[in-house]
Amino acid sequence: MKTDGFDELDRSLVHALQLDGRAPFSRIAEVLGVSDQTVARRYGRLRGAGMIKVMGLTDPVALGEIEWIVRVQCTPDAAVAVAEALARRPDTSWVCLMSGGTEIGVVCRSASSRDSDALLLQKLPRTPSVVGVTAHCMVHEFFGGPLGLVNKSGALTEEQAARMRHPASAAADARAVTPPERTVPVTLTDADRRLLDVLAEDGRAGLADLAAVTGWSQSTVRRRLSELRADGTLYYDVDYDARHFGLGVMISLWLSVAPSELAATGTALAQHPEVAFACATTGPHNLFASVLCPDVRALYTYLTTRIAALPAVRDMETAPLIRRLKGPGPNGYGRVGSGPITSALSSARVR
Repeated sequence: MKTDGFDELDRSLVHALQLDGRAPFSRIAEVLGVSDQTVARRYGRLRGAGMIKVMGLTDPVALGEIEWIVRVQCTPDAAVAVAEALARRPDTSWVCLMSGGTEIGVVCRSASSRDSDALLLQKLPRTPSVVGVTAHCMVHEFFGGPLGLVNKSGALTEEQAARMRHPASAAADARAVTPPERTVPVTLTDADRRLLDVLAEDGRAGLADLAAVTGWSQSTVRRRLSELRADGTLYYDVDYDARHFGLGVMISLWLSVAPSELAATGTALAQHPEVAFACATTGPHNLFASVLCPDVRALYTYLTTRIAALPAVRDMETAPLIRRLKGPGPNGYGRVGSGPITSALSSARVR
């Protein structure tokens, strides 16, 4: 089920950008075997049509931040409005309507435990239409961030992917296997934050634009981008509609795994071609994954083969995604792949 208007060259371009979001069009063209003008034209068309978006995002671990997977239960008439309110917050990403439309899944990011308390214990429960909240702290990421699902798609050959891979991508692979021992979070300056704000909106923003917002010279901008990427603070991600890769069904998968087998099971899960994200969490289900399949039959096959073959799994819960309101990053509301909103806004707000 690959949608119209998105061909093999487009999919290869997405894969190339996931490996190096700021790669020059000339380098991408050389790897793909087409002209610079063809790559520039394709990228311009896809970005202009809202079909892809390259973003420069920050790693929460590098900054000492905490991420939570939050499940919000709402009254049926208010779920869309509450989800929209959550999606407008800069500290949320991946806001989705789940199951029967009365549950919202959202990733919340906080600078500290105190900030987490303010969001989870004060702001959400005060919303009248919210009838329940459960929060699961992400304690280890097995797959995600710069390691996008498109890297498992085969859109590029192994040789092409190796040529496109930025040195920071290899470092990200290594960090996924062996997380670095960070004792002191990276400290960002005000200029760094202005730089990152622009990159979160457009990961391919020009050096002149970045120099203007930071007050730095273009050479200083180039050097700082290299530093932030080299130490894992900054990475690039591509937002796109997974249906363009033939993936029409997405679920949240919650697994309960014996603690002694959590690391091994999470590592194995991360290798599955259907898994777009996987992490260890707090709570009775201590392993979470976002799973994408072509259709429900493929999903059934996945659950009864690959998941069934994981010996340490003791319990499983699945929740299908009905509509995505916000994707990766702080500015993803209403962006690529966001589903249509069918209900009018009510008075529900999360501030």
